[in-house]
Amino acid sequence: MARATYKEIDQQGRISVPSRWRNKLKTKKVLVIERDEKLELIPIDAKPLTAYFDTIIVDDDTDFTDPHDLKRASLEKA
Repeated sequence: MARATYKEIDQQGRISVPSRWRNKLKTKKVLVIERDEKLELIPIDAKPLTAYFDTIIVDDDTDFTDPHDLKRASLEKA
């Protein structure tokens, strides 16, 4: 169901989002998309960049400059 409310833009270009809408969001970050004469607000779940990287554990004597040695060491720990 679509809901609408009237809001004014203040002198600094801000628009306040109604609290009942904010309370439904699980994040305080939104993506603002401009489409023709409209603005869309899409909530986004901002994750730290480290969430997109895997971690490998290898022995201290692994040669990181040798990709074959690194692969062999990472497969041994898997």
